[in-house]
Amino acid sequence: MVEIKKINDYMYKIEKKDSMKVPIIIFASKKLLDNIKKDDTLKQAVNMATLKGVIKNIIVLSDAHQGYGACIGGVGAFDTEKGIISPGFVGYDINCSVRLLKTNLKLKEIKGKEKEIVNNLFNDIPSGVGVKGRIKLDETELDEILKEGAQWAVKKGYGKEEDCKHTEEEGRMQEADPSAVSDRAKKRGKPQLGSLGAGNHFLEVQVVDKIFDEKVAKTLGLEKDQITIMIHCGSRGLGHQVASDYIKEMESKYGWPEVDRELVNAPINSELGKKYFSAMAAAANFAFANKQLITHWVRDSMKKIFPNFKAEVVYDVCHNIAKFEEHIIDGKKKKLLVMRKGATRSFGPGKEEIPKDYRDVGQPIIIPGSMGTASYVLVGTKKAEEISFSSTAHGAGRLESRTAARKRFRGEQIQAQLQQKGIEVKSGSWKGLVEEAPQVYKDIDEVVSVSHKVGIGNLVARVKPITVVKG
Repeated sequence: MVEIKKINDYMYKIEKKDSMKVPIIIFASKKLLDNIKKDDTLKQAVNMATLKGVIKNIIVLSDAHQGYGACIGGVGAFDTEKGIISPGFVGYDINCSVRLLKTNLKLKEIKGKEKEIVNNLFNDIPSGVGVKGRIKLDETELDEILKEGAQWAVKKGYGKEEDCKHTEEEGRMQEADPSAVSDRAKKRGKPQLGSLGAGNHFLEVQVVDKIFDEKVAKTLGLEKDQITIMIHCGSRGLGHQVASDYIKEMESKYGWPEVDRELVNAPINSELGKKYFSAMAAAANFAFANKQLITHWVRDSMKKIFPNFKAEVVYDVCHNIAKFEEHIIDGKKKKLLVMRKGATRSFGPGKEEIPKDYRDVGQPIIIPGSMGTASYVLVGTKKAEEISFSSTAHGAGRLESRTAARKRFRGEQIQAQLQQKGIEVKSGSWKGLVEEAPQVYKDIDEVVSVSHKVGIGNLVARVKPITVVKG
């Protein structure tokens, strides 16, 4: 059992000991820390702190829970000369992430049309396990997508340039190399482009029901009673296969760490490390393109009901990603590889990576709840740059496993509960609905409250679900 020291009401520390190279900083309330301690999250964080080249500390965020190798809600920064890169630290669903659209609709305009909206979106946006997308690609086109990401989709008429400008990396990681992605990964991904997938992925129509910061909300184009749409999906089978392929390759070449086989890794500067990063970037681009296509079809679908419908991208954030970034370490600017698994980047005002029209307020952060609870919009801070490698939480974070959820609930029961709250939900399966029951997630209000109070993400607005499409 690790010893946890309290720094303040929202920060805790596990000191460096044994084979740990750095300490662990935990951002959580007492209630959330008690949740985090129920599984092997902190054991995994200790293992993460033993990896070569890790810098300063390992970060565990308020939505943290047990994952594969590295905990979900975990962040680590690594020296680019001495450090490692690990597929288990990045995650299987590479660039599983969230995009928020602001619309020209108000709550009163969609009253009474909720069922029609959810049915249209469910029919027009492919979702579910193994479901295929709506477009057919040849190998050349797929390679273009892996190279160009959302920018490929816009170039082909699926959206507009402004969509990319309000996306991390402008919807394209430049380091991507399609040749680093296996034929098997491409075969899995090719038919799935433009689909939500299953698990915790969703498409949600929401209303802005609370504004915390009027000035920043205005900059982001958000106002009370406005309808927003949130898209949560990732790189589908392609990203999963990239992770599997490189875990196997790294295991074969370098063996695995004694602390945990799932944290298999390669030196950042090794041929294999560079190749994995290029493949990961390509999978991230697939995810960017995926959300761009879904955005285009959402616009078309909603126009069937509201002919003058408009939707603009507020922002599109990455989760499950590795990026080269500059951070201040011991008073000096240093280039690091930052791996965020189930975590959101939270750059403060002034950073060049932030779109020009948001640069004065900080990077937008989108933290979704579960399908029965609110989601939140925040912005990054200078303090996050100082204490969390510019990172904050990415969602509510699970309390219970999918297996536990299936034992406790029935799909019809969850649907009825949501309808009682005024939320229309449509899912590809009862099983999927049960596994994502709101009751199996942490308290999203508490999760974002920690980010705000500790200063690693400032609250801007709250949005509540009206209709939900689940995979």
